[in-house]
Amino acid sequence: MASHPDHDQGGSRASTVLRVTSGNFLEMFDFFAFGFYATYIAKAFFPSESDVAALMLTFMTFGAGFLMRPLGAVLLGAYVDRVGRRKGLIVTLSIMAAGTILIALVPDYASIGLAAPVLVLIGRLLQGFSAGVELGGVSVYLAELAPPGRQGFYVAWQSGSQQVAIMAAATIGYALNRLLMPAEMGAWGWRIPFLIGCLLVPFLFYIRRSLQETSAFRARKVHPPVGAVLRTLARNWRIVGLGMLMVAMTTIAFYAITVYTPTFGKNVLRLSDTDSLIVTFCVAVSNLFWLPVMGALSDRIGRRPILLLFSGLTLVTAYPALAWLVAHPSFETMLAVLLWLSFLYGGYNGAMVVALTEIVPPEVRTAGFSLAYSLATALFGGMTPLIATWLIAETGNKAAPGLWLALGGACGLLATLIIYRRRASDLPAPVTSAPFVSAPVTPART
Repeated sequence: MASHPDHDQGGSRASTVLRVTSGNFLEMFDFFAFGFYATYIAKAFFPSESDVAALMLTFMTFGAGFLMRPLGAVLLGAYVDRVGRRKGLIVTLSIMAAGTILIALVPDYASIGLAAPVLVLIGRLLQGFSAGVELGGVSVYLAELAPPGRQGFYVAWQSGSQQVAIMAAATIGYALNRLLMPAEMGAWGWRIPFLIGCLLVPFLFYIRRSLQETSAFRARKVHPPVGAVLRTLARNWRIVGLGMLMVAMTTIAFYAITVYTPTFGKNVLRLSDTDSLIVTFCVAVSNLFWLPVMGALSDRIGRRPILLLFSGLTLVTAYPALAWLVAHPSFETMLAVLLWLSFLYGGYNGAMVVALTEIVPPEVRTAGFSLAYSLATALFGGMTPLIATWLIAETGNKAAPGLWLALGGACGLLATLIIYRRRASDLPAPVTSAPFVSAPVTPART
């Protein structure tokens, strides 16, 4: 039987981190695969006389999952705050797995007609509903698991697991491009990453079922019903809104440097698929390095200075960096610019995620975190590929996506200034793994 996570030491604690982040891996793996193979999915499920129309229908289906995230954040988040972190994470993995299996196995339009795109849409809606609370549930679990003073380092692995998923998806995509002909990719090759995701599901269930409840949740004397959680969320709408602005910087940067990178490299810079995949892989490696490093640094010097520094740098350097890339399009320049943007994303997000767990009231920690995160993803991050494409088309400026990145930096900078300007006594108690917290203290050194 697994030991209690708050009592784990060394390798046991690391094992718990791997188990709790497993669902994040599956979510982002399938997410990236859907975006990268959108052209093939369009031909399989959305036949049209116009390739552009078919692709737009595919991206609309892709985007529908984002619209489900706020709903999942509120409903599933309230459920997790009611029944516990462990049970909630198992439920979210179940819903996510159902969506993944559906997308991987549904026959194409030629076989079953209109039912094919409908089933794919249902799969995406299930994935979006689950994803709405998966990030929040994992982040809160890690924050409550972490030893005192190390929450930033531990919570950073929530985002770290996503980078591993992108590395895996990019590697599989590279291998498929080398091994299969375009006709084979269109006929069945694009399904391989999704089938791999299906094969992972039983293993992920096995390792996540061994998780134990956190002592911070067990120590709470009152576990409010779903209705009470929703009412508390409504009373704290300002902090949810500020949290959404904090996340805007993270989610815009993330989707720009991962999901949008292959499209930007191929369609805008006219580089090869292979070049774009290699850059994406390197970005994920860079992210995986900077996230825990900056999370740990925020444990030592506080969240505020790191959030201010990296949001400010994004505001002033994002557009010039992309302008330089557009003026000198090459694999080397693209790699250098994307690694710089990765540094900005990893630096900011390493401190931001744990900060968000600290500013949300403890009794609605999962629901509040998830709602802020999912709203930002739906309104900002998930729209990044579409907005970047629209900006280039409207302005004729290939570097225009840098303006969208800069807006994200401005949102993060503004939210940080407002949140940390308030008196420490006005802020909720920090996340803690200790059995009892006698009085609120400042959420992070400022």
